[in-house]
Amino acid sequence: MASLSVPQPWSYAGHPVHAIAAAPADPDGPAILLVHGFGASTDHWRHNIPVLAQRHEVHAIDLLGFGRSAKPAELAYGGPLWRDQLAVYVSERIGRPTVLVGNSLGGFSALAAGAALGDQAAGVVLLNAAGPFSDEQAPPKGWGAITRQTIAGALLKSPVLQRLLFENLRRPATIRRTLNQVYVDKTNVDEALVEAIRRPSLDPGAFGVFRTVFDIPRGQPLDELFAQLTCPLLLLWGIRDPWINAVGRRAAFQRHAPAGTSEVVLEAGHCPHDEVPDQVNAALLDWIAGLSSGAAPLPADSLPADDRATVAASGQTAA
Repeated sequence: MASLSVPQPWSYAGHPVHAIAAAPADPDGPAILLVHGFGASTDHWRHNIPVLAQRHEVHAIDLLGFGRSAKPAELAYGGPLWRDQLAVYVSERIGRPTVLVGNSLGGFSALAAGAALGDQAAGVVLLNAAGPFSDEQAPPKGWGAITRQTIAGALLKSPVLQRLLFENLRRPATIRRTLNQVYVDKTNVDEALVEAIRRPSLDPGAFGVFRTVFDIPRGQPLDELFAQLTCPLLLLWGIRDPWINAVGRRAAFQRHAPAGTSEVVLEAGHCPHDEVPDQVNAALLDWIAGLSSGAAPLPADSLPADDRATVAASGQTAA
């Protein structure tokens, strides 16, 4: 039986970081580190930690600038900061091979940390991960495209516009409306989730962090990170994600991901771990069990009936 999730006080680069951990008395296999997406926190793993921690040592962390972690104005927010934060946490607080699991922005950060950790990374799992590929970083072509990008960039750098946008985005009604756009099944878009996203936006440094979003570099291309990765990779898709064109993005991942990469495709939106947690938990546990035993990931029809109902593919190799 898993222990309750307990806070793990820690600091990185002198700044307080919020993390939690839970584990059974005798955990199996590698540890797991869960990494939230933009604007979210450890709270977004509410339906995953209790299940995963019945078998594994599980940690979840708030990236600096988000959740209950510090939001100092002087930090250079972006991929290198979050990569290093995660890598140091694995080394200092977990101290053994770890599977890094990340959603959206957290997926990009988990991949970068997994590549940096080498043998300390037992695996990386990406749930609708953010981040560019090299061939997506070309500058806009044509005067129309250049003008649109320049004007939009100038408007978004306006402090007044940024403040108005921030105030609107942290309204409970806006948060709920945004979540309803990216969850296909809206059952778990509840008051607890809305409040978990709203509460950190009230912290004194929250607006300062929000303003840096418009200046965050795009980060190292995903294909370069894939080339550096030495551990197994699982791509877990909410295929009806309206934010990232998941179908097209999946095809791009298949072109670039390392040989032997596994995939699970779910009828869900941008946050499948919270929308369809039972299916995600089953897929994660099966895949990690395969890592521990050296066996291939289990196919979709080996999942429990309730969990495979919306699984379109599992254990496929991405070329």
